[in-house]
Amino acid sequence: MGKKWRWGVILDAGSSGTRLHVYRWKDPQKALKYASAEDLRSLPKLTTEKKWTKKIRPGVSTFGDRVGDVGPYLQQLIDHALRVVPRDQVQDTPIFLMATAGMRLLPQVQQTALTREICSYLRRNTQFSLPDCDLHIQVIKGETEGLYGWIAANYLLGGFDHPEHHQHGKGHHTYGFLDMGGASAQIAFAPNATEAQKHANDLKLLRLRTLDGSPAEYKVFTATWLGFGVNQARERYVKSLEEQYAESEAEVPDPCLPKGLRTTLRGDPVGDGTQDAPTLFGTGQFDECLQLTYPLLGKDQPCEDQPCLLNGQHVPAIDFDVNHFIGVSEYWHTTHGVFGGKHDKAYDFATYQQRVQDFCGQDWAQIQRNLDGTKEGDAKNAQEACFKASWLINVLHEGIGVPRIGIEDLPTANVSRGALEHAKEKGFIDPFQPVDKIDGIEVSWTLGKMVLYAAGQIPPQSLDDRYPVGFGSNTGGTPHDFQFAGSSWKPINHHGNQTSDDDQDWDFDAEDILDRAKSKPTTGLFAFILILLLFLYFFRKRDRRMRLYSRVNSVLRRPRRPGSGGGARSKGSGPRGLSGLAAKLFGGRPSGPAYERVMEEGEADRFELGGGGESDDATTVYSETMYSDSSDLSRPSSLSSSRLGLSSGLLTPQIADHHHHLHLHHHHHPHAGRFDLASSPTVSSSALDRSGLAVRTESRERLALPSHLVAMGMGRRSRAGSPTRVKSPLASPLLDT
Repeated sequence: MGKKWRWGVILDAGSSGTRLHVYRWKDPQKALKYASAEDLRSLPKLTTEKKWTKKIRPGVSTFGDRVGDVGPYLQQLIDHALRVVPRDQVQDTPIFLMATAGMRLLPQVQQTALTREICSYLRRNTQFSLPDCDLHIQVIKGETEGLYGWIAANYLLGGFDHPEHHQHGKGHHTYGFLDMGGASAQIAFAPNATEAQKHANDLKLLRLRTLDGSPAEYKVFTATWLGFGVNQARERYVKSLEEQYAESEAEVPDPCLPKGLRTTLRGDPVGDGTQDAPTLFGTGQFDECLQLTYPLLGKDQPCEDQPCLLNGQHVPAIDFDVNHFIGVSEYWHTTHGVFGGKHDKAYDFATYQQRVQDFCGQDWAQIQRNLDGTKEGDAKNAQEACFKASWLINVLHEGIGVPRIGIEDLPTANVSRGALEHAKEKGFIDPFQPVDKIDGIEVSWTLGKMVLYAAGQIPPQSLDDRYPVGFGSNTGGTPHDFQFAGSSWKPINHHGNQTSDDDQDWDFDAEDILDRAKSKPTTGLFAFILILLLFLYFFRKRDRRMRLYSRVNSVLRRPRRPGSGGGARSKGSGPRGLSGLAAKLFGGRPSGPAYERVMEEGEADRFELGGGGESDDATTVYSETMYSDSSDLSRPSSLSSSRLGLSSGLLTPQIADHHHHLHLHHHHHPHAGRFDLASSPTVSSSALDRSGLAVRTESRERLALPSHLVAMGMGRRSRAGSPTRVKSPLASPLLDT
């Protein structure tokens, strides 16, 4: 059985903790089978759920001097992943652990020891796919992290699949990406055409592949600043305060702390008692806080390759007319945390700065009263919020140069009216917009990595297109430093069996139904109804399915004309109209008449169940199926004993008493392939009209005979408890022959 879904597991090993992400997407072969024209031009559709993620603390980097403990530390994440990924697909599911800034700060020896131990542990204790330790378990560069984030942002916003909805002017349709964690910060964007040509050697060549196998190339600039994350920046800031005040005072005034708050240099709150080490005393002066954090940007560092942004790092000029950035992680938390603004569609500098000043000007005691009853950790966030806000404002506006919306005039973007309205709905027409989730999916660089991996599983459209999916230097062909996606476009091979088309035919679910109905509005209703009926057929229990069939059949079947009879059907005849179709679909009985025969006492020994089976139920239900075209008519005998009657729930009875069987002459009709009962002198015309149901009619008429006629041998009395039927005056009884 071919597998419908592909799965991927990735561990984001950050500086403060490790987070598990699990993603799922359709196998390309199956996705192609039902893909719309729009799907074919799109990247694979990845999905995830909040319950598939899990974060643990501390970070992997804390195990640098005790490498042997890192495996058991990760086991709880592995156990969680195994609860998500189906057991029979674990071996085909790749697992990645990619460490970021926290690990980058460790000596190379410790980095190598940790990655080797992690790979060895995962291979010993899991069955996830891990063919290459260097590719799957690694400390990634900041530039790589930024590029993955850029992929994730544009993937979720639709910049790849629907460029017509994201025209920012000058032929530009992608978004820039800003990320800030605890230890580092990243930027990634596609420069405008002029800057891209001028700084071609500074760009990364990114190759993706859409579902139809077409290549998609992008040229992106990405850079990182190690030590520019909020935690590392805070450490540098406190160190500068220490140097400024030296040891002249026991308390060091800190304008970035709320007024009246006292903490250690590490940020732990202290009481009113004396401390051996210097303490920080909050003054709540946010304007001064901005001034003291500005030097940390490193704007005074020499720039060897103009232009530069932070710390002398070269970055091509940013055209904010077309380069619209989204910011994640701390950009989101610092603008939407304790300062509110959770429902803001766009970032407004003037509004945000006013909120920060109002909050940071409060006494710490007042802030604490407002925090009563909130969840654990909010007090820590409130304590650090003012420094983080000052750092974010300086990085955004003084470092990167994002225009101050609400204060500074912005250039008029050359955007079409339709694209502008669409962007307004998303809130992404401004130079900067902090985000956390887009369409319910977290914007994380891990998603970008998995999108790249999933795109690598799609076979190329042309055999001549052998360029792999991945990224590297902006040169022709396959660059020497090209980093492959790590995936293959060969189909999954389960126990040596390739995925077959038969496995795919009915391998769809409710998500497919909705997707297909949405993608084709003109025929969506008809397709939805048809697929839903098939879905109900294959997945409803048999008893419920039969009840549904009965209701449908009672409405759809055509009433028989009085006196028309059943007759032998012509060649090729079958269940008529929609009723017949429903019978085929739901497994019901054919549209012909069905009769019930209640066996009398003494008759049970005339039949024996095939295979020696026994049953206390003396009621056998017969249908016209015993005389259907599918019956075995090749035998020369009048009736095969094993084919005389069919029962529901019982094994097929066989005739045991040869003294009382009916002599039915078997004639093969050249058209209908039916038994011709017309030659039997004992069969009345009314019986003939029932298409060969003489046996059952005979049985009914026997049950209607009065007791004195039964005593004469013309019939048998029904057993106690069995209802007798009143004889119809229009039907003549069948006599024993």
